[in-house]
Amino acid sequence: MRVKDLHPWDVAPKEARRIQEQLAPKVSLKNKLRQNPKLIAGCDISTSRFSKTGYAGVVLLDATTLAPVDEFHLKGELGFPYVPGLLSFREGPLLIELFRQMPTAPDLIFFDGQGLAHPRRFGLACHMGLVLGVPAIGVAKSLLTGTFAEPGTDKGACSPLLAEDGSRLGTAVRTRTACKPVFVSPGHAIDFETAAAWTLRATGKYRIPEPTRLAHSLVNRVRKSDAG
Repeated sequence: MRVKDLHPWDVAPKEARRIQEQLAPKVSLKNKLRQNPKLIAGCDISTSRFSKTGYAGVVLLDATTLAPVDEFHLKGELGFPYVPGLLSFREGPLLIELFRQMPTAPDLIFFDGQGLAHPRRFGLACHMGLVLGVPAIGVAKSLLTGTFAEPGTDKGACSPLLAEDGSRLGTAVRTRTACKPVFVSPGHAIDFETAAAWTLRATGKYRIPEPTRLAHSLVNRVRKSDAG
């Protein structure tokens, strides 16, 4: 895959926040996802507590059947500390290195984290979506910012996630009946409705969409295997 070099990654947290603020206006909410996507992807990173070693993984799935068609993984150092709101600077370099090695670009990428629903409206899915030039969705298990009305209890129920000024950040989506919602926000090149619809479409019997669920399983399996 082609990757855009938008900025240096070896920066201090203060500079990282400035980069986020500088790039946030470049995020597009215009839907550029092809009408009949063939491949969707999920990615994740696993690390042991107090370790700087990260295990990045990407799983490619058939967009129609959700069947896995390929997987890629990579071990490397996480040079940036864990700082709330700056996850992309910790995980981004390793994910980018892995995506560079992939021969095929997916039509849509799911990230286990925030997109627009971020204090500077530039979460992991926004950052990676811009760098990779691919429609991206952030699906987070917990709320980082914004408020929402509890959606209905049935699978597929949704309610908008709003900022203090009333502008929209994302969608609270009930992916399983009577289960806690996930927080879906556009990363790049996709709109709110399409992001929520594809999250539901890519979700099977679990709360988390299959792309990120399978990526999470992959990286934990690789990390545990490497440990021994």
